[in-house]
Amino acid sequence: MRIFRHFDDVPPALKGAVVAIGNFDGVHKGHQALIGRARAEAQARGAKLAVLAFEPHPQEFFRPRPDSIRLTPLRVKARLLSELGVEALFALPFDAEMAGRSAADFVEEVLLKGLGASGVVVGPDFEFGKGRAGKFSTLEKMGLAQGFSVTCFDMVTTGNVKISSTRIRDALKAARPEEAASLLGHWWAVEARVEHGDGRGRTMGFPTANMHLGHCLAPAFGVYAVRVTIMDNDRPVGRHDGVANFGIRPMYETKVPLMEAHLFDFDCDLYGKHLLVELISYIRPEAKFDGLPALIAQIGRDAAKAREILKDTGFPPVLDA
Repeated sequence: MRIFRHFDDVPPALKGAVVAIGNFDGVHKGHQALIGRARAEAQARGAKLAVLAFEPHPQEFFRPRPDSIRLTPLRVKARLLSELGVEALFALPFDAEMAGRSAADFVEEVLLKGLGASGVVVGPDFEFGKGRAGKFSTLEKMGLAQGFSVTCFDMVTTGNVKISSTRIRDALKAARPEEAASLLGHWWAVEARVEHGDGRGRTMGFPTANMHLGHCLAPAFGVYAVRVTIMDNDRPVGRHDGVANFGIRPMYETKVPLMEAHLFDFDCDLYGKHLLVELISYIRPEAKFDGLPALIAQIGRDAAKAREILKDTGFPPVLDA
């Protein structure tokens, strides 16, 4: 998949694509279904399949905040979209210029002149243009006038409730990674580079890979059963079960929350490597213990519990209706 940060000078081979438009944060089941519809349309007309998303997320532009709401930073989002067969990702900067474009200008300059879209697929709540003045009906009228197809893909629901990135964020904040996975259709994961820590885990018999989340949602603090994939240039080169703590470590407090993952039956240098840490199940909240022996004993129990959980855990669960 090719990634573009602009809509000018799009290669001729990618002109005429069917373009799915949205933020696609999390690339959840609803997003996957919408992209599936766009893929079917692209195949029917022999066109390329593309996605148009904005970086940063428009909410981050309009309502800046110290913490991040991102389920999937661009690197992770791009990989998930590529796995769905997307051939081009237009990750367009969302800045004052983009926010100030009228609905007509967005269609004429970005979709038609820039991307040369032959069709677009959007969700029912899609809004665009300055002040979100453009609605689906606006886009549909422009499509009829300008000669490109416009498809509204109905929302995907479970239990009569819309699958949304907001629901997934709420589940992760409430220490319910299984629920988040059932909405995503894949385990939610943190991807980051392993940094040097204080080496305390190794002295306790549980060496850890230490990572800062960066520009990514912070899930509930606590201990998780995890699966860890070692990445090499966005390619997986190894996958291991493990146990991880995310938080500020009450006994050895850190100023910034830290992900510390211990990989089972693994003893190789991971410094500088990119790891993908999937949160499978929440074991317990963070806690402060009466001394090092009590902490080591608890880590041992956490590791045993994680092994037990992971032994019987495969693909993400299906959410009950």
